[in-house]
Amino acid sequence: MKQFFKLCFLLNLLFLFSCPSDDNCTKTIIVQFEQTISGPSGITFIPEQTQEVPCDFPEPTAVTPIDEGNALKNFSYEVINFVFTADTGNNTSKLQFEIKLNNENNFIVRGNPILTIDSDNIQFSTSYSNDASSPCNEIQANSSCNLIYDKETPHDPNLGPPPSKFELASVKYVLK
Repeated sequence: MKQFFKLCFLLNLLFLFSCPSDDNCTKTIIVQFEQTISGPSGITFIPEQTQEVPCDFPEPTAVTPIDEGNALKNFSYEVINFVFTADTGNNTSKLQFEIKLNNENNFIVRGNPILTIDSDNIQFSTSYSNDASSPCNEIQANSSCNLIYDKETPHDPNLGPPPSKFELASVKYVLK
């Protein structure tokens, strides 16, 4: 009987030390949430996309929706240049633009320029301020600021080919 207990004890020890290590630990994160987008050519459904990553991979930051209801009045803009290169020849796309933002008010404004882009007949709005060399988060009274952006982005084979059309539709200045 003693030998049976010894055998059980040894088997338990062997089981404890043979458990998989945390080095192989993975978790699933949501890369893109499910969306339905309406455009001139109909409705597009984009399913949720997930990705398996190591357990120590940082959690993605939550994306907050843009509140365009707080858009600055007496605002205008002038597109100095807007160039999208779908394929630069080294498996990347490049977006370059300079847009003059005009605050036609008698007070300083603080906020973010929000660009609406038409990409292959799907429109989306976003702020490029975080990556802009001149973000224009503040514009003096009766003054202007040039929003300057120049970034090359690697192609992601999981997302398919880069868009063939990438045009600026409009610009708003959303107050903080």
